[in-house]
Amino acid sequence: MAAFSPAQLNAAIERAATLLGAEPARAGREAEAVLKAAPNDPRALLILGSARRRLGNMAGARAIIEPLAKAYPRAARTQFEYGSVLAALGQPKEAMIALRQAVGLNRDLGDAWRALGDLLFLDGDVGGSDRAYAELARASVTNPALKPAANALCAGDLNRADLLLRDYLARNLDDAEATRMLAEIAIKAMRFEDAEVLLARCLELQPEDETTRFNLAEALVRQQKAQRAIGLLQGLLRDDAVNPAYRNLLAVAYTLVGADDDALKVYEGLLADYPNQTSIWMNYGHHLRAVGRTTDAMTAYRRSAALSKAPGDAFWSLANMKLAQFGDADIAAMREQSDRRDLGDDDRVQIHYALGKALEDRGEYAASFEQYAIGAATRRPGRPYSAADTSAKLKAAAALFSAEFFAERRGFGADTDEPIFIVGLPRAGSTLIEQILASHSQVEGTMELPHIGQLDRSLEKAAEEAGGAYPASLAGLDAAATAALGRSFIDDTRAHRQLGRPRFIDKMPNNFLHLGLICLILPKAKIIDARRHPLGAGFSSFKQLFAQGQAFSYDLDDIGRYYRDYVEVMRHFDQVLPGRIHRVIYEDMVEDTDNQVRRLLDYCDLPFEEACLRFYETNRTVRTVSSEQVRRPIFRDGIDQWRNFEPWLDPLKAALGPALESWRE
Repeated sequence: MAAFSPAQLNAAIERAATLLGAEPARAGREAEAVLKAAPNDPRALLILGSARRRLGNMAGARAIIEPLAKAYPRAARTQFEYGSVLAALGQPKEAMIALRQAVGLNRDLGDAWRALGDLLFLDGDVGGSDRAYAELARASVTNPALKPAANALCAGDLNRADLLLRDYLARNLDDAEATRMLAEIAIKAMRFEDAEVLLARCLELQPEDETTRFNLAEALVRQQKAQRAIGLLQGLLRDDAVNPAYRNLLAVAYTLVGADDDALKVYEGLLADYPNQTSIWMNYGHHLRAVGRTTDAMTAYRRSAALSKAPGDAFWSLANMKLAQFGDADIAAMREQSDRRDLGDDDRVQIHYALGKALEDRGEYAASFEQYAIGAATRRPGRPYSAADTSAKLKAAAALFSAEFFAERRGFGADTDEPIFIVGLPRAGSTLIEQILASHSQVEGTMELPHIGQLDRSLEKAAEEAGGAYPASLAGLDAAATAALGRSFIDDTRAHRQLGRPRFIDKMPNNFLHLGLICLILPKAKIIDARRHPLGAGFSSFKQLFAQGQAFSYDLDDIGRYYRDYVEVMRHFDQVLPGRIHRVIYEDMVEDTDNQVRRLLDYCDLPFEEACLRFYETNRTVRTVSSEQVRRPIFRDGIDQWRNFEPWLDPLKAALGPALESWRE
């Protein structure tokens, strides 16, 4: 064969490289033609090896790529190909070495970051895989003007990335990539409503972009808008049926709409493919716990702890089951973890709370309180909360929602008695009340639904945009508008109702902050105030590490002021709407269950059913930290547990003020 001129050789190699992605067989033939004229050309050898890998001929690919990688140890693309071949041949450790070499030589080699992230995910290194995928996202940004923001985002400097992106978007309003990056910041900052708006705009600009669709599904799931997320994820899985991130998020979405069997199938399929993936074991454990498979859940959590390099989440999940017992080896392992300097804040917080529970179970109350306090102090900076803002909001509500306000609006709102709201502080018996009511043939228990809080925020935002103030703006709503809002709540929550029963429960405790809105748009809804002794409810909240929300719970003073505000606003609504709210004192329910259950059913206009007294026999999914307790008959052991910690509760007592004595009124 005639020799190639240098120009012809370069053109042939460029042509073969261009064909590699779409037509690897043809690219391989082109490379072989070049090698006949230039047998040792490393570029042609690399193309041929890559073509063989893409065609599944791993032995043939290795025969070419391995000597090439040894001859050119500083060639990033060659190291990437070598790592990819080793991974396909079942040598993940060796593959990761080559891939790390590749990204070390060229940090913008996105394919290598993706391959490395996939291997780390398979190996169970969640943190490592997340960092690799973050680098992939950074490397995928090719617009030079967006590179500084991409670098800041990858480094975790969200404030700088946000400033850079907003400045860029002010001049490039329709840039989908910049908008998607801004949405990613919103997700990391847990501003999921903002992320949803931004990602919806991205899809208008790039309807088929897979990353945007997945990010939107994540934002929707985090807001419990699971039905929409399921549609997006099912569409993504039609094109990429084995993608673990899509499957894992789909399983979470299934749990939110009560499709428990579907969720279990997805988790079990994922664990068959990724048996070392700690986060999947964790999610699987959460789901097993919710459906009542307690022993299996504990096994899943312990499997996650054994696999994880940072097992804080697993240990806390075991502690959070309340029934799990920690041995000496567990406590030693947790103490060893808490001493690590390289442990992330989230894992450190979880370890301290788990240690607190383990030491409490042993009766070591001073040491236990110390661990809870350290955990709370570590958690609090990342969960900003203003007790003054809560007080101001509730005072504004009390000023608006007078007896005259409701009298003037008689007949407003949606004409339905379907919802039953259970409000109060967390850890005050709301799950027990829900389980009792959900044992009735006419009532379905759902979960802590976010819809009222979301509606409140959207109305507040609309008022601000119109130059007004909230909640005063509610005074301007007419009968049709309030009815429409009430019906929208019923429609939006329908996805959580699987049994077709005429009544359903929303047990979001924080809804006491929105009582005026509820009474205005749903005047026939039943409202149950789940109340517990302030030191019992307060300390139980303090020692509980909540997955999200409840930012007041990481400081005893904040807890006391929150409880005091709660008691005051409930007293206000008792005065302006007498008999509208039914109070259930947790201690009374424990001591006099039969009478309290009958009073509860009478208030809800429900006929007595014996099953409500045998609530612990009801088989249903329960997604709160009390899931194990409500599957047992009522016991009084937990009522006075707070007394073991009373020596350290003076800040809580001081903040409660008069509510410490008048909380029953």
